[in-house]
Amino acid sequence: MTTDSPQELLFQAVGILRGKVTFTEDAKTATITVSGQRYPLLYIPSKKGVKAFEALKKQIESTGNNELRLIVYPRVIHFPPKDKPHQIAFQLVGFDNGSSEGICQSLNDFEFKLSGLWQFIPVCQIPCISVFKNFTPERLEFVKKSEVYKRVKFMKGSHLPIFWRDAPIRPFRFNPKLDKEAQGKPMFVSIKAKFLPQRNVFGFDSLLTLPQSEVPQFFKASKKMKTEALQQVKDAKKAASNEEKSSNEEKSGSVSDT
Repeated sequence: MTTDSPQELLFQAVGILRGKVTFTEDAKTATITVSGQRYPLLYIPSKKGVKAFEALKKQIESTGNNELRLIVYPRVIHFPPKDKPHQIAFQLVGFDNGSSEGICQSLNDFEFKLSGLWQFIPVCQIPCISVFKNFTPERLEFVKKSEVYKRVKFMKGSHLPIFWRDAPIRPFRFNPKLDKEAQGKPMFVSIKAKFLPQRNVFGFDSLLTLPQSEVPQFFKASKKMKTEALQQVKDAKKAASNEEKSSNEEKSGSVSDT
């Protein structure tokens, strides 16, 4: 992000993390340890994501060095109430193979490019940059064809807590006492930030563009869609439980008959 043109703004959260990578015995999951803190290291659920995960394993096996510079997407899970600590994980995009190209060259260790909506969310005391899926026609087709719970999972945003003193604009905070017209809207910001493992948050470093009132198109699940998705998941679990119960009863009956 080096331009102020709203047409070129996109939601993003990507950065460089240096740490010790440890795979489990089955090599299906991994963690990365940074400053004594251990974080889940996830793969992106796609062919490209799995390929990157496998390439990382081979790199460590061939070199014997598990302290690497990784390109990652941050993922944050918040829990109610808002004073309950959030959890952070990272999705592997790739690793620095020494070529010093692209983001490996433009960002130092623990630096991230974060672009999204600057706001408070109900389950976090610290203001966040909310990063959502950018809109594309291809993604829209995927969403239309998907089941509701898959849509909601796909559209889920990542809300990254940011320490940002003297921010040029205040983070948006929803006020239930105000009418919709008086609420205002969150601004779109694009910054460089540093990950602070001691506090499990990101700290503002510099502006990449000026804050924008115009927001790029993005996907966000409605409350109605979330409710439908939750009900769909509950129904699926109930059906699975009933099927298991029925199967156990049939087995029990067969044993009694013999």
